[in-house]
Amino acid sequence: MVDRWGRFVARRSLPVLIAGLLTAVLAGIYGAGVFGGLSDGGFDDPASESSRQLAAEREVFGNQAVDVVAIYSSDTLQAADPEFQAAVEGVVTALPDGVSAVTWYDTQDPSMLGKDGDATTVYISLAGTTQDENSTSFKEIRGQLSAEGLKTELAGTWAVYDDVNEHTSADLKRAELIAMPLVLLLSLVIFGSLVAASMPVLVGGVAVIGGLAVVRLISVFTEVSIFSVNIITLLGMGLAIDYALFVVSRFREELEQREGPDAVSAALRRTMATAGRTVLFSGLTVAAAMSSLLVFPQDFLRSIGFGGIAAVLVAMIASLTILPAVLGFLGRRIDAGRVPLLNRRRKDAVESEHGAWARLAHAVMRRPVFYAVGITVILLGIGAPFLGVKWGSVDYRVLPDDAGAHIAAETLNEEFGPERSTANLSLSGAEGDAVEQYRADLAAVDGVLDAQVVATEGSESLLRVAWEGNSQTEESQQMVHDLRAVEPPEGADVLVGGLSADTVDLLDSIGAHLPWMGLVVVFVMLVLLFLAFGSVVLPLKAIVMNALSITASFGVVTWIFAEGHLESLLGFTSSGFLDATQPILMLAILFGLSMDYEVFLLSRVREEWDRTGDNNRAVAIGVQKTGRIITSAALLLAIVIGAFGTSGIVFMKMIGVGMLVALLIDATIVRALLVPATMKLLGRFNWWAPAPLARWWERHGFREG
Repeated sequence: MVDRWGRFVARRSLPVLIAGLLTAVLAGIYGAGVFGGLSDGGFDDPASESSRQLAAEREVFGNQAVDVVAIYSSDTLQAADPEFQAAVEGVVTALPDGVSAVTWYDTQDPSMLGKDGDATTVYISLAGTTQDENSTSFKEIRGQLSAEGLKTELAGTWAVYDDVNEHTSADLKRAELIAMPLVLLLSLVIFGSLVAASMPVLVGGVAVIGGLAVVRLISVFTEVSIFSVNIITLLGMGLAIDYALFVVSRFREELEQREGPDAVSAALRRTMATAGRTVLFSGLTVAAAMSSLLVFPQDFLRSIGFGGIAAVLVAMIASLTILPAVLGFLGRRIDAGRVPLLNRRRKDAVESEHGAWARLAHAVMRRPVFYAVGITVILLGIGAPFLGVKWGSVDYRVLPDDAGAHIAAETLNEEFGPERSTANLSLSGAEGDAVEQYRADLAAVDGVLDAQVVATEGSESLLRVAWEGNSQTEESQQMVHDLRAVEPPEGADVLVGGLSADTVDLLDSIGAHLPWMGLVVVFVMLVLLFLAFGSVVLPLKAIVMNALSITASFGVVTWIFAEGHLESLLGFTSSGFLDATQPILMLAILFGLSMDYEVFLLSRVREEWDRTGDNNRAVAIGVQKTGRIITSAALLLAIVIGAFGTSGIVFMKMIGVGMLVALLIDATIVRALLVPATMKLLGRFNWWAPAPLARWWERHGFREG
């Protein structure tokens, strides 16, 4: 299939190029409107107890949750002064229908009055019944919450989400501005010519705009989170760089070996039959890894999966259509714009078994047990901190210290007493004394500061329980379990919700669906890698080695972001835990990217094995011919990922740092040392498959050429 496509592109380069660029332009126009159709929510599991509690609460009582806390303060007035009260009540009165607010003037609740009497809070419940509607409601009223003559600060869940979205958009633009020029510059160093160096940038741009168009199309049929845009940029640019490097390098290699009028066409056909085939399997493998996120019920995780699949497939398609069409059209002009100092020929990079990378592979294969055991122990040691990881979810500490919602949350904690967390409980099927007894039982739970009935409607009651501490601590998560353990009145049902309950249910949901994600990834990897290489051993080995590099990355992330090391250097404040959703994203992305390099390397090893049947030579030549390309691709991808590591949002910084560590380990230690060692130990067994599968692959397998 790839062979026939290569012959077609070689004959019809210009029409394919025109069609591809026209499609990209149309995709860019359509994809530009993607932001209007993306949501800000999607963090909950609709089937979880906390989600069902919120739905039950709103169905009976409307929205009683404290979505936003507005803090009003003055340097000259006290909260009890008429001018202060008039300013606050003027804001509350002007709020639109569907938005409700509770003030200190209504309740005289001492927890709503600042310790010096010069500040007060207003608890605001947003309009709408879904997270997306709540987000829209907050955006509509945010500009109306400033009180004349008073300092206004906004804290709470939706203030945090809004600031996260704002900072993420700014960080995304900055990452692109940092990454694109550096990618072009380093590509110039790698290729030595301006035209060749522009290929990764060209394919990367097409991948991003095409990915946005696909996501906009998906958003017509299902909810897609705004965070899908981040993954499109990261994966689209990253994989486009990998694929462009691999295809262009192979084309130049093949072109150097040919002369005559048919040289360009022959080189392109061979490139597509080899590198094109590798790109096809790599793209399908990475897309399969990202598809594993679709098993989760949270729209946030599913959206990242949609974005990743879109970015990967568009990058793959662009690398198999627009890029070879450009190469066929340019021919030897791919080396136009040579930079003399950067254009030294590297014959050993593609030909010699005695080049630097091959010598390294032979050195490793002389002591394979030493390298295999030693590297495994080292990587497991780096990953050891992950054994003690603590889990939580998003709160104000993911924001930079100077973000409005972060500052407001600290003001709330300092001026209005110790930080408190709450749980809302929807009690159904109980009235009168039974409700009061249940409230008393809740109040008796160790650590509870206050338990009260907020609203009653027939046999439906809404209760609120408060305790001291941040909502994401292990103590708060245990409090949810303790509250759920309190028996409701006989014949009654109760649902426990709130921020801490959301986190508990999120962790339970992820834990329940994680094995299914693992099964999807492993099964698809085994099938695709068998189709690519005709072995059942190599796919299993690849999965184990990828797990080692990812484990090491998770250990580094835990050590830095959960344990709080390097806070000053990296510019963040540790929350003491990891956001449970981020390692899931990293697992899918890193597994895909690690397999990307595995496919690149094993494709050249298999090519040499088919030619010679010599395992040692095949491994050495494979490492030699891909060593420089994989290292170059890793450096370019490191720039893209590193740009994300400059984000002010802690979980974006965590993904950037974690992926950077895993990428560098995978592209150096694993590919250059662990792969040769294990392939030496396995010998001819590398290519083993049960006889029926082996016969099937010999007849139908996707061989190069």
